[in-house]
Amino acid sequence: MPRHVLVLGDSLTFHGPDQPHRPSDPRLYPNVLAASLGDDVRADVVARIGWTARDAWWALTKDPNVWGELLPRADALVLGVGQMDHLPASVPTWLREGIPYVRPGSLRRQVRRAYGAVSPHVIRLTGGPLRQLPQAATDHYLARIVQGVRTYRPGIPAVLLGPAPHAAPSYPSLRHHQPAVAAARRWCAAHDVGFVDLDPLVGPSLHAGTGNPDGMHFGWDAHEAIGRAAAETLRTRGFPDPVSLG
Repeated sequence: MPRHVLVLGDSLTFHGPDQPHRPSDPRLYPNVLAASLGDDVRADVVARIGWTARDAWWALTKDPNVWGELLPRADALVLGVGQMDHLPASVPTWLREGIPYVRPGSLRRQVRRAYGAVSPHVIRLTGGPLRQLPQAATDHYLARIVQGVRTYRPGIPAVLLGPAPHAAPSYPSLRHHQPAVAAARRWCAAHDVGFVDLDPLVGPSLHAGTGNPDGMHFGWDAHEAIGRAAAETLRTRGFPDPVSLG
């Protein structure tokens, strides 16, 4: 029987250096991770563009396909959320997320264009004092996810991908990056979760220009490095082998 890794993530799980790709693409880090763990391992990816830890919690608890089908068969958990959380914000997140609800459509498009044009300038001028999701909220929802998963899958090994470095023109500030990395390390230590530091894995791709031109999404070299690092971290935390399962 195949073994399964449940990956809760954002667009970084399915976006390459050029465009979004089908979640089954073997070059994406969840599939690199699965292949590194064994030929019988499959990655079950639950992700959407712009997701924060809060969105991942909602997916885990509100989507019956996740809690009813994917969670019961999970042999490991990968938390690929938190990347969006620590990005600088020009306005409170609830205001930005309300743009899709603006009516009529012509006004919504104007508001979206205005936000996209003005937001980077506001962040650049202010340094981006706000986060897309406050650190306390990120920690809270990550903890709820792990507690919820371990209620149904006691002892399941889990890893968190740390906040990724970026060079995104739309988010021209790294003000929150290092504090977010430090907070992620503390959170992992407190909740018995493995930590994968993305700085040394993604940084070379940023400097070499092999990542996406948007300055945020990974290149294939970064996907490869992240998948292998996450697999190794899961092994050290007791990812089951076929013998122990048999």
